[in-house]
Amino acid sequence: MEYGRRNFLTKGVSSVAGIAAASMIPTSLFGQNLPTISQLQEIVIKPQKRSTPKHTIRFSVIGLNHGHIYGMVNSLLDGGGTLVAVYAKEPDLLQSFTKRYPQATIAKSEDEIIEDTTIQLVASASIPVERAPLGIRVMKSGKDFMADKPGIVTLEQLREVKQVQKETQRIYSITYSERLANPASVQAGKLVQDGAIGKVVQLIGLGPHRMRPKSRPDWFFEPDRAGGILCDIGSHQCDQFLYYTNSKQAEVSFAQTGNFNIPDYPDYQDFGDMSVRSKHATGYIRIDWFTPEGLGTWGDGRTFILGTEGYIEMRKYIDITGREGGNHLFLVNQKETKYYDCSNVYMPYGEQLVTDVVERTETAMTQGHCFLAAELAITAQEMAFQLNT
Repeated sequence: MEYGRRNFLTKGVSSVAGIAAASMIPTSLFGQNLPTISQLQEIVIKPQKRSTPKHTIRFSVIGLNHGHIYGMVNSLLDGGGTLVAVYAKEPDLLQSFTKRYPQATIAKSEDEIIEDTTIQLVASASIPVERAPLGIRVMKSGKDFMADKPGIVTLEQLREVKQVQKETQRIYSITYSERLANPASVQAGKLVQDGAIGKVVQLIGLGPHRMRPKSRPDWFFEPDRAGGILCDIGSHQCDQFLYYTNSKQAEVSFAQTGNFNIPDYPDYQDFGDMSVRSKHATGYIRIDWFTPEGLGTWGDGRTFILGTEGYIEMRKYIDITGREGGNHLFLVNQKETKYYDCSNVYMPYGEQLVTDVVERTETAMTQGHCFLAAELAITAQEMAFQLNT
């Protein structure tokens, strides 16, 4: 024991002396043996000349409860769709929608749209718990369905949706807009597919949001109607994990949620994180409602894609280091370090979905991918450990 004590003290003194000596070495010397790193290349992607979409479809809208419906409609219009009619129970939401899209006829009921045989697709951003039942009715009527996320909020809903989709062979598409409607995300997909970072082994997805309770409807704070934080916002990150890692099967490793800062809504969750994995990749996802008022946008959404030969970071909505706007992408690999301004990158989802409706293909998203992303998010929500906040 005495020898061990003396030995520990001797090593301890030596370690302290070593630290003191190291502190006097200029920090510039630590990198002397490293290879020269190339200068950051800044690339502003130029707009692409687009031809007129090959196909056109007639579509209508049912449910305007989330503002995402405007992005969904715009993507369909840009992709060759013709907006025919709209139905919503809320007069104020309907008024705002028809002011922006005066070409839409106001339907008297959901049935008026669902029974219209000239309509090929119905888009919806209704209250989340109502989306799957509506989609089932739409598919049974012979139409395709485009839902805002979360497009499904329970495993029971998922089973029924999958069964009806299989029976009808209609499209049930969920608009995971953090990937499908974000230029940086589209560019990241191109780089990954081109092998810019080798084989993708991990994704980290951070989805912070700003909480302003007075701007939200009552249903937003009810997990049974909105789906819960992991089911709702987390579905974006589950979609990205599957897409960038090219995973066809995956499972949830762990999940947890908590309400740290909204005592007026005790059932609500303002924080959630989870981990997912496939046979060849892992993913970590964190969602929260803690974006401070000092930030110039609603959330500093960031995605990190790690590959065997490099990595990609996306700062989708803001770069707090000073670059203006959003759609920022950084690439580092064995050859170079690049920054991409992705603002002009074309987002093909709407045009691809229109094509899928006409040609009965799966270019926008496979049905298996759509359902698996939803399943991961719902499973995480249902199994989440409740943090003691």
